[in-house]
Amino acid sequence: MSRTVLLVDDDASVREALAQTLELADIDVVAAGSFVAAKDRITERFDGIILSDMRMPGRDGFHLLAYAHEQDPDLPVILLTGEGDIPMAVRAMEAGAFDFLEKPCAPAALVTVIERALKTRALVLENRRLLHIVETGDPAARMIFGSSDLSERLRDKVRRVAQANAEVLVTGPSGSGISKVSEVIHLSSRRSKGPFVKRAAAGLSPDDVSDALHAASGGCLFLDEVAQLPAQTQLSLIEALEQVPDVRLIAGSARELQSLVAEGQFHADLYYRLEVMTVRIPSLAERPEDIATMFRRYVDQAAEQSGVQPPEVTPQMIAGLMARDWPGNARALMSEAMRFVMGVSDEVTPDANLGLADQMAQVEQSLLRAALRRAEGQASAAAQALKLPRKTFYDKLARYGIRPEDFRS
Repeated sequence: MSRTVLLVDDDASVREALAQTLELADIDVVAAGSFVAAKDRITERFDGIILSDMRMPGRDGFHLLAYAHEQDPDLPVILLTGEGDIPMAVRAMEAGAFDFLEKPCAPAALVTVIERALKTRALVLENRRLLHIVETGDPAARMIFGSSDLSERLRDKVRRVAQANAEVLVTGPSGSGISKVSEVIHLSSRRSKGPFVKRAAAGLSPDDVSDALHAASGGCLFLDEVAQLPAQTQLSLIEALEQVPDVRLIAGSARELQSLVAEGQFHADLYYRLEVMTVRIPSLAERPEDIATMFRRYVDQAAEQSGVQPPEVTPQMIAGLMARDWPGNARALMSEAMRFVMGVSDEVTPDANLGLADQMAQVEQSLLRAALRRAEGQASAAAQALKLPRKTFYDKLARYGIRPEDFRS
């Protein structure tokens, strides 16, 4: 969520005081002394809000408000005036101002209005993003959550694999969403209008596989935990795929199939047929920065399913979630969201004995470790990924006793 305020005021001392108040509230400020100076910042891509003085030389606050709403009708503009002019306030609100405040404004009151405007802005932008996803018909964007580079690469890989017609192997740790990603591949493919048939591989007989392939004709057959497919059925599946060509096989596995092939527990011909197209789902431990986005989405889904209003997810809750290891991955996070919505969770909030600084330190350690894990212990690459100067990065590692060599394979 953007926390940027474009602050426009021609009085340098007032501008500086307002900026200081907002920065103390952890709000990013971009300052300008006039409409002309601010104009280039006010574009369709601007994701923050505007706080502007009403009376300025040249173009006043009303002109700025009108111009801002030409670029984006939903852009919150808060107007300030040093004169308690009620007709002016009424006119400003009728013109679409988000709020109208009189100077001098108490810092707490100002920050409260700014926070409300930022939250409104975030909701509008998120709704636009979701609407765009629905309108463009992009199942990967709609169903695979997360804003990290790893999540974006996963979505891109799913889209590319979906356009091919070869068999697919979807891998990932337990609870990472193998079945869901497999369905997204189907929905993103040219076979999306055909059936998506799901079967658990364990205990399937050759006849079961033949029936499933015919049921999936024109679409995709997903075999969950394909490593558990009986040996005789593996052979039958290879033959059946040649006889039923109008089916795409998508296999899921949380186990390393290559090692099973080496041990003689999985048929090599089937493995080499599957591994041509492989999609790997990263664990939550590799991308803890996605936990906030994913948890909020799961909370919204759980609330909708339960017919209740989604409860507020606070930064303190997110800090507590990010400090955990999540060996159960997305499935465990989804279950936690359901318990939270139903009011029976006692694990969402962080340790009550920890202050905010300690909670954020836990989050920071989680992000540092994830970056080193992705970079296989290469500190320079991890620092670059986190957009940190090398000295700052090494200082943080030293503070938490984190050693890059522990993450090298």
